[in-house]
Amino acid sequence: MPTPFELNDSSVVVIIGSGAGGGTLANELAQKGVSVVVLEAGKRIEIGDFKNDEIAMFGLFSWFDPRTTSGTWSVAKTSPDLPVWTCKLVGGTTVHWAGCALRFQEHEFKTRTRYGDVAGASLMDWPIGLQELAPYYDRAEIKMGVSGTHGMPSLPTNNNGKVLVAGAKKLGYTKYQATKMAINSVPHAGRAGCQQAGFCCQGCTFGAKWSTLYTEIPAAEATGKCEVRSESQVLRIEHDASGKVTGVVYADRAGAMQRQKARAVALAANSIESPRLLLNSSSSQFPHGLANSSGQVGCNYMRHTSGAVFAIFDKPVHFYRGTTQSSIVMDEARLDPKRGFVGGYNLELLAQGLPSFALNLAPGAWGRERASAIDHYANTAGLWILGEDLARATNRITLHADKKDKFGMPIPNVHSDDHLNDLTLRDHAYAQAEALYKSVGAKRTVRVPPFPASHNMGTNRMSEKPRDGVVNRFGQAHDVPNLFVSDGSQFTSSAAENPTLTIVALAIRQAEYIADQLSRRAI
Repeated sequence: MPTPFELNDSSVVVIIGSGAGGGTLANELAQKGVSVVVLEAGKRIEIGDFKNDEIAMFGLFSWFDPRTTSGTWSVAKTSPDLPVWTCKLVGGTTVHWAGCALRFQEHEFKTRTRYGDVAGASLMDWPIGLQELAPYYDRAEIKMGVSGTHGMPSLPTNNNGKVLVAGAKKLGYTKYQATKMAINSVPHAGRAGCQQAGFCCQGCTFGAKWSTLYTEIPAAEATGKCEVRSESQVLRIEHDASGKVTGVVYADRAGAMQRQKARAVALAANSIESPRLLLNSSSSQFPHGLANSSGQVGCNYMRHTSGAVFAIFDKPVHFYRGTTQSSIVMDEARLDPKRGFVGGYNLELLAQGLPSFALNLAPGAWGRERASAIDHYANTAGLWILGEDLARATNRITLHADKKDKFGMPIPNVHSDDHLNDLTLRDHAYAQAEALYKSVGAKRTVRVPPFPASHNMGTNRMSEKPRDGVVNRFGQAHDVPNLFVSDGSQFTSSAAENPTLTIVALAIRQAEYIADQLSRRAI
């Protein structure tokens, strides 16, 4: 382990957060000889602490700090105190995620150009496209051991996937396949191959699933150039008279306030905490929040248009066995406005343990219909709708006017209203999912509303012009040259694909840029 860096060492890059963006960025910079201090609000656990127990692991992983919610989205009614689900520990949500690693499509980088002027939405093209990001997708896939890419065999399909594929064929779909997952199908990079134990979202007890907890972070520490401080929650970012950041103030595990100086700061705290930090870092020079001359910090919150469909059959499926997301149907991810909406969606497998299944089946509802579905748990198949959620300026993260956390800082409020496009897309997806399952003999289907959002994007979006967003094409703040955003909050659109692979690809690319800027003394 490296010798801890001094608090007054102003040569270090401070990274706030250790998940897909922060953990990857830390390793990439450390490998280039850049000194890094990672400040992680959560605890540090190890693989040996994982258990095949979804309730226990939910309690161990989750970010339970107070948040409020508002808006007409269903989550405001079903989960007002937990509108989003993110993790608070070293490794962040890469400890929990199911491993689905998909590339965005070209049109999803150019939504304003390809979708047109959609009323009620704030669409904008990314300042980069698929061609520019493709080499970094390659590097991310190799680093993460993504199955079905670069010689890594695909993972086998479980029973839940076989039902999905059979139904896809019946509907005439052609883009069904084994899901590309950042889970080793064979031993890779010193980690075991998948053992098909299930419980992918409770922490992979074999280490086959890529997580920065046991890949990027230890590799970064081994260089002697990276120090990770767990249970260190950043409260604000400081700057000098020229507007450059000079360091951060954080509460250590004892609750004492510390000030770490920095040459540059990278925000990778997720799409709720990253804008909250910028808003809480207001000053006379930045009265509306750090790096917020555009007024865009916190705006354009996206969380994917989602929902679930469970199908009950007359024979056992045991959908909880094997890799959680072993198959996917991608036909509806295309851009085809003739369906009545722009953007698209994927049909991904969803498997839940019995406690979560019973809880999420019909939030707040009881009775014979619910009980009978629970009784048929072993005969159930399930899928998750993952659709593009259009950016809206009014969907945003703001600071609560009155409520504060234990450190005296205003807590975030998450506001979201569904766009008509989102509702139309979701209804189309529900209907297609039900038709898919009924085509292969489902006796009953159950529509489930969206869960608390686990794919949180936007809020510090990338833009070509400073007036339109918060960061440039490298995730560098338009207003503050030595401040960077390295998580999903920099996304300009949400796409119909899971965000983690894109976060990692952007972090690899960003590390090259930061290292170059440091060597040139531009920051």
